[in-house]
Amino acid sequence: MDALLLAADRIEDAAEAGEAAADYLADPARWVKDTLDEHLWSKQVQIAESVRDNRLTAVQSCHGSGKSWTASRLTAWWLNVHPPGEARVVTTAPTGDQVKAILWSEINTAFAKAEARGVPMIGRINETEWKLDKRLIAFGRKPSDYNPHAFQGIHAKYVLVIIDEACGVAKQFWTAANSIATGEHCRILAIGNPDDPGSHFARVCNSGRWNTIKISVADTPNFSGEPVPDDLAAMLVSRAYEQEMAEEFGPESPTYLSKVLAEFPDDAEDSVVRLSAIRACAAPLDRKHPPAELLPVELGVDLGAGGDETCIRERRGMLVGREWRSRDRDPNNIVNLIAQALRETGASAVKIDSIGIGWGIVGSISKLRAEGKHRATVVGVNVGEASDEPNRFPRLRSQIWWEVGRKLSEDLAWDLSELPEDDRERLISQLTAPKYTRDAAGRIVVEKKEDTRRRLGRSPDNADALLMAFYTPKPPPKPRIRVM
Repeated sequence: MDALLLAADRIEDAAEAGEAAADYLADPARWVKDTLDEHLWSKQVQIAESVRDNRLTAVQSCHGSGKSWTASRLTAWWLNVHPPGEARVVTTAPTGDQVKAILWSEINTAFAKAEARGVPMIGRINETEWKLDKRLIAFGRKPSDYNPHAFQGIHAKYVLVIIDEACGVAKQFWTAANSIATGEHCRILAIGNPDDPGSHFARVCNSGRWNTIKISVADTPNFSGEPVPDDLAAMLVSRAYEQEMAEEFGPESPTYLSKVLAEFPDDAEDSVVRLSAIRACAAPLDRKHPPAELLPVELGVDLGAGGDETCIRERRGMLVGREWRSRDRDPNNIVNLIAQALRETGASAVKIDSIGIGWGIVGSISKLRAEGKHRATVVGVNVGEASDEPNRFPRLRSQIWWEVGRKLSEDLAWDLSELPEDDRERLISQLTAPKYTRDAAGRIVVEKKEDTRRRLGRSPDNADALLMAFYTPKPPPKPRIRVM
């Protein structure tokens, strides 16, 4: 009789557990609340319910909306509401560091929090893997660039694939994700900032096949007034952030459009440098540059005028390096700043905009070389003079912007990936700002700097310094020798 009662109790417990799992499967927000005592705000609930109901979900989100946090909670929910061992979660991101430091850091936090609250989740977890007994039920990877099939061989009834920082994930990995999420109960969640109009993420969001959710700052609780717990409000994007982005980059900049409004910026037809090309140059690398790729070391200098900044930009081979900026108008202080940059970098060449006060600056830096204060070749560049390809460009400025700015970005000959985020976004916004037209002779004419400043309220000084760093003046033609 005792054995029968014990068996009946087990059956009843199993039935109750099954009912609870079914309830939580239907209500992911309730699972998060009951398990972790955390709150999903309305857009996070919308994402969770879309994953519940739709095979394909794409989320184009502003900065600071809690998108990776949401993905981490959905990972834990998915594994714990489906029958143990029948569910799998596979996550990817552009780099291994992003996989570990962003999404899987949050997954580990959720796992530990549940255990501390006395409602432990199934299995055990480490930095990027979740195991049940000896079975791997979830993992985060950045597949090798040379092995696009790294995700194949994952088979389960319930597979959830999460593509985090989705703009930076190449198409081949989307194909791999589709190959393991083919079943009726499988799901794919792609989530990220919509900052690259040429990415596969952009095509996905505009395809009509995916349930696409957009989260702009206006949708978030600190803007919409949606009531949320104070600790959650403090983690979400603030009004101060929006104002800083508007002041730093401008409300028409690609950075503001993507990180504040959650819109994919356009690859404007009349932009000299295409946004999609420069975004590709900023994509993070999972490798270090060999020494040969870090030469030559050179500096470009754009001198401020009329309230603009003086900007100095370093290049190390294809790597876009450090910057020095100043609004000081004193020529002596500008010379000292350039000399400091030369000492810190050991640059072999410095190219200086020689218009206006620039000619005197070129002379002063050349004098320092003659005195043995540095070894760099000093080159004055007058961007207002005639192009050395007069059939294509009327002025040297247009030639530099086209042959250095447009061509090198299209050839992926720059690497912006190691720049701090603020520096990188400022540079991208400036590089994509100038427009071009063609004159009556069909030549390319890049708008004047003052026209860009008048149109946007800011000058592309940093971008001009970068182009100067990568510009290689052509040697003057050799004099023709007449043979008598």
